[in-house]
Amino acid sequence: MQKVIEHIKSIFNVLSDGIYITDKTGNTLFVNQRYEQLTGLKMQDIKGRNVATLLEEGVFDVILNPEIVRTRKPATSVQNVRQSKKVILRGYPVFDASEEVCLVVTFARDITMITQFRDQIAQQRELIDSFNERMEHMAQEQTRHPRPVFESKAMKQVIELVQRVASTDATILILGETGVGKDVIARLAHEYSPRNGKLFMKVDCGSIAENLIESELFGYMPGAFSGASNKGKPGYFEMADGGTVFLDEIGELPLPMQAKLLRVLQDKEVMRVGGTQPKSINVRIIAATNRDLAQEVENGKFRSDLFYRLNVAVLNLPPLRKRQEDIIPLTETFLDRFNAKYHRCMSMTKGTRQALSNYQWPGNVREMQNLIQSLVVTSAGKTIRPEHLPPHIASAAKLQHTYTPPATDDSRSLKEIMADIEREILQNALSTHGSVCKVAKMFKISRTTLFRKMRENPDDEDTLSEI
Repeated sequence: MQKVIEHIKSIFNVLSDGIYITDKTGNTLFVNQRYEQLTGLKMQDIKGRNVATLLEEGVFDVILNPEIVRTRKPATSVQNVRQSKKVILRGYPVFDASEEVCLVVTFARDITMITQFRDQIAQQRELIDSFNERMEHMAQEQTRHPRPVFESKAMKQVIELVQRVASTDATILILGETGVGKDVIARLAHEYSPRNGKLFMKVDCGSIAENLIESELFGYMPGAFSGASNKGKPGYFEMADGGTVFLDEIGELPLPMQAKLLRVLQDKEVMRVGGTQPKSINVRIIAATNRDLAQEVENGKFRSDLFYRLNVAVLNLPPLRKRQEDIIPLTETFLDRFNAKYHRCMSMTKGTRQALSNYQWPGNVREMQNLIQSLVVTSAGKTIRPEHLPPHIASAAKLQHTYTPPATDDSRSLKEIMADIEREILQNALSTHGSVCKVAKMFKISRTTLFRKMRENPDDEDTLSEI
């Protein structure tokens, strides 16, 4: 035993952990060579000095001696020494014959590499989570969003313009009423662009709570605010890096966020909430609104500099009432889609199609989509007739039929003209209501009379056969 005591210093120096021994008041008695290697602190420089003084001088940022003496129990902590060196401290009390603490022995082990590995793993996990989220978003976008359906000249001109501007990286601003299909055109622009293999990220600026907009758009650092993830989170712009961000209803964006968005457009940088360093991004911006942004600028509700930045490639989408050629193709598309979804086999009569064509559609394509879905779900049988339509659509359609005066060189007699007008009135009524009985009752004539007046024109036999 005496031999062990004689060589105790040499024994301490061959241990792989650093050793720091103090008395109960915190005065330094001994450190081994491994501790000197770990911390850069030499025995001759700290021997006899109190750990509390060294803490005040900034040599350490953590000490265990006072806690161990007070509690008489071991303690553990992480200590930062030198520049970026981290060590884990495990301190133990040593008791004398009176069971009083006489020494504190602290073991120090380098965990710098372990900490770095842990940080790298956390970063890799964040990248994997972000990648998985992007892939999931891309899969959803590809499965649930169709291509535009149109026949009208106005929409053909819009699509031609989309094809021209999509190949550039210019910012696109899409204007149009609510429900007109701005998101469909935005996705089409992305598909036509060189970024079509990257993420298309739709952001509804009007549906995100004002206190969350900044963190959702730009992301946040770990612990940036109460309730924030301790891993932090990338924002939409970071997630869509290399792809396209579609800012729907950008007119709803609060003024402070407009200033931050301007930085994205100008500098191609984002700053996370709680961050100190900007991050470069590469995204294409497509914005859309149903508001008059020029008027919003005059009213002080939209930044003029942001408006001019957005007002580069402008697409004006006409409302559905101004492109009647698109109504029937759209209704057929929605009918096919919801037939497949609900395993139905519904069709529409000629009168139903006529009524839908004559309706003004204030809610545009979105209103039509919801109506067709409702009709497929609620209509009995396999045919959607005019009486299945909501009253406001059927009545609005009926009002569209107006009398057209004959031309000055018309050779028909008055009797023939009146008969033709009468047939037109009956034709429109049959197309709207889809029922011979209803039309006969409405005009207070018999079914026989109705059939006779319609059959005076052979072309109208098809109408009667459909009803």
